Amino acid sequence: MPAADLSHPVESGMPVYPGDPAVTVDPHATMVADGYRVSALSCGSHTGTHIDAPSHTEPDGRAIDEFPVSRFVRDAVRVDLRDHSPREPIRPADLPSVDAEAVVLWTGWDRHWGDADYLDHPYLTPAAARHCAEQGYDVAVDALNVDPTPATGAGGSNEPHATDGAGGSGDPHATDDDAVEGVPAHHELLGNDRLVVENLTNLGGVPERFELAAVPLALADGDGAPVRAVARWD
Repeated sequence: MPAADLSHPVESGMPVYPGDPAVTVDPHATMVADGYRVSALSCGSHTGTHIDAPSHTEPDGRAIDEFPVSRFVRDAVRVDLRDHSPREPIRPADLPSVDAEAVVLWTGWDRHWGDADYLDHPYLTPAAARHCAEQGYDVAVDALNVDPTPATGAGGSNEPHATDGAGGSGDPHATDDDAVEGVPAHHELLGNDRLVVENLTNLGGVPERFELAAVPLALADGDGAPVRAVARWD
């Protein structure tokens, strides 16, 4: 069965969401000094290719260790959204209504990994996220966020939930006519017990239908965790 790795490597200085902990991977024990190698890893729970649990944004949401491991293997459909421009909304009309367990949003934005442009990805409108939740889809994307990501220092702040100056409402039931602020797509998805996988890569190497395995670290009471995302198909 063919397979493809959809994960970014974890390494010191890799891109993170504005305001999240920096990633460091440092030697703790070395072959020269100790006869073996051990690395000290420091990172946030939403480092690199990772999965969001409902408890990431929902006060009563389930933690990642409350899901059965089978939930992290999904029958997925890839949706080609590479025609979308920087910070262009993804609307319900852009999404399918098909028999699948997950939709994988192929924006092509992984090509900007490591560049400032990576923050300017397309994003789900509240209505598009609501459509996914109503269809029972988990959502995965090859970008930093399913919501708009604030530019570093937007509004004079590096606060991770600062806006990019768009204004509008953070109401999770906002419509597509409202400017997006905060994390309404997260609320629509995680608030309905869906899972979100962010920072995928290499979606051009998989077919339209495939099995997506995004199995997280078994992080106790985790609001999310890094994953090794793998695609397999017949």
